[in-house]
Amino acid sequence: MTKSRLSIKFRQILSWIFIGLSVIFLVALFVFKDNLTGYSSKLMQSQADSLTINSESHRVDSAYNYTKNGLPYQFTFLEFGAKGCSACKRMEGVMEEIKTAFPNRVNVNFINVRLPENQKIMEYFGVVVIPTQVLLDKDGKEYFRHTGYFAAEDLKKNF
Repeated sequence: MTKSRLSIKFRQILSWIFIGLSVIFLVALFVFKDNLTGYSSKLMQSQADSLTINSESHRVDSAYNYTKNGLPYQFTFLEFGAKGCSACKRMEGVMEEIKTAFPNRVNVNFINVRLPENQKIMEYFGVVVIPTQVLLDKDGKEYFRHTGYFAAEDLKKNF
């Protein structure tokens, strides 16, 4: 009888330990999500082949280097997302607000990550989570990145 009580008590303790470790793991994932996203992004970029890097670098330079192409913009706001994503839908309003607030200063572009033709640019920028906002300067160089929903008021501070 004593052995069965000890066995039941041991199982209960193991269950509580498992629950505790699971909670700690989930909290750690939440706390370190930006570090994990940054690491994953750099890993994805490092795995891009030279053909992708060269072609997408040329694509970004020709489209978003306003010093070379003469367009009047000062910044580019790239929004990587998908049509079915709820946070991405919320970002649609933010993109419209930025377009309205800075019509000749910020070039706003939505890149649907579900389209096959956008997979290479995702790989080039190392986008692993959506929505992801990437801001480029006048020369087409990345100077800011954010993942998740980003309020327009906070985003405006970067222009």
